[in-house]
Amino acid sequence: MNREKRRKLLDKTMAWFMRLSMAGSAVILALILGIIIWRGLPGLSLELITKPPEGSFYLGGGGGVLNAILGSLYLALGGTLLAALLAVPVVLFIHTYAGKTRLATWLRLTLDVMWGIPSIVYGAFGFSLMILVGLRASLLAGIITLAFVVLPILARTFDEVLMLVPKELRESTLSLGTTRFEMLGMLLRQTLPGLVTALLLAFGRAIGDGASVLFTAGYTDRIPESLFEPVASLPLAIFFQLSAPFKEVQARAYASALILTVMILGISLLAQVISRRLGRNVIR
Repeated sequence: MNREKRRKLLDKTMAWFMRLSMAGSAVILALILGIIIWRGLPGLSLELITKPPEGSFYLGGGGGVLNAILGSLYLALGGTLLAALLAVPVVLFIHTYAGKTRLATWLRLTLDVMWGIPSIVYGAFGFSLMILVGLRASLLAGIITLAFVVLPILARTFDEVLMLVPKELRESTLSLGTTRFEMLGMLLRQTLPGLVTALLLAFGRAIGDGASVLFTAGYTDRIPESLFEPVASLPLAIFFQLSAPFKEVQARAYASALILTVMILGISLLAQVISRRLGRNVIR
């Protein structure tokens, strides 16, 4: 077999391998969604979505998980915005001032290491920080901890988006006499679809995380009215309901999981739609 035939055979083999991988991923996703829908629909009701839990909720009583739904939204929104305030300036600094220096390499390496740290470790770190400053389990503590979790995700995603900006566009911008600081406006306009997508993906990651807020945000059946009150989250609500020995409560746990899954899928689809619409005028 000559070299050309070996190359074609290798190309076909890898193409089929990628198709099988995609099919396997689709089957796994379909199984997850199918089980969640099958087990969750019987326990899903309007009361579950629109009411906070009552006193006997975890014993099979009335009420819902409105506190956990709003709590997850508060935590994810606050954590994502706080992470964006840190991540966006760092990434813009890398692409406008640091360039290909050793500092840029170390910053990317730091973000990659942070990305690989399990969220439960961030929860332990946040808990230690709370003890150090005398802060109780609260919405504020959960937001700060979640910001550390999604910071590397947001930063590295935005970093990859900025790498796609054509080199010629940067050079032509600088050739017009603009400073590196003024070039930031061009970069933000050019990468706006990618930045919005990164924010939504980070938001979706934050809303489904339960380990990092286990020790920092606490848990309560009430809807928080300030940053210094404990807050519930959907992942922990699902865990507590599944731990109950009552079938009615466990059925509501799968319904809560269905609600969380729909929220994350909705965020992912929204990211795709916004990215396509905002990306129409992007130079490629």
